[in-house]
Amino acid sequence: MRVLIVDDEALARDRLRRLLDAIGGYECVGEAGNGRDAVELVGTLRPDLVLLDIRMPGMDGLEAAAHLTRLEEPPAVVFCTAYEEHAIQAFDLQAVGYLLKPVRRDRLEATLTNTRRVNRAQIQALGQLEEAARRTHLSARTHRGLELVPVDEIRYLRADSKYVTVRHGGGEVLVDEALRDLEVEFSDVFVRVHRNALAAHRYIVAVEKSSDGQHHMRLRDVEETLDISRRHLPGVRRLVKTL
Repeated sequence: MRVLIVDDEALARDRLRRLLDAIGGYECVGEAGNGRDAVELVGTLRPDLVLLDIRMPGMDGLEAAAHLTRLEEPPAVVFCTAYEEHAIQAFDLQAVGYLLKPVRRDRLEATLTNTRRVNRAQIQALGQLEEAARRTHLSARTHRGLELVPVDEIRYLRADSKYVTVRHGGGEVLVDEALRDLEVEFSDVFVRVHRNALAAHRYIVAVEKSSDGQHHMRLRDVEETLDISRRHLPGVRRLVKTL
């Protein structure tokens, strides 16, 4: 079985690698020190299993796992955690594989025989173990595989049929998320300008009015403008005054 080890501490990664070697039958195909690198390595290395630390700087393990579930063939995931025993009940209730730190060989061996894929609902439930951090990236399946887009590089989000177009500094991708859910999650990052569009606060340049009376929003580094509906114009104007 091909395994990717993910932990921000080199000593913890070394320990897991040694334990895998001692157990036998498992090949460590790579290591990562954070969630973003882990997601990218999964796309290139195609591991069968990811041993995934939860608490890491930047993108944590839960967010990384959420992105992995969007792959067509996601790997199995075993979370490595230092949570207290009472919090571990959440892992058991969600039937998710986990290892308590410091990882023991017998526990690792037993867990490896019962690895499984996790789904988005399970990860959302696990996020309730602590005050869940807001995602740092959105992910989209493209012809290049799983593409991660940093939230702070997104100019706007626009709903189109069952997908949402994510316009960012390097172009655009489609994500299969509801615009309303994104609005709630990133309420301090985006403003609703139309029933089908959210604009990023940090990229707003101006609100303009055309000769036909229609208001538009101009965003930095974006050629096209976004229509602003009459319903959302007052809120947009209040926000622009504070920027």
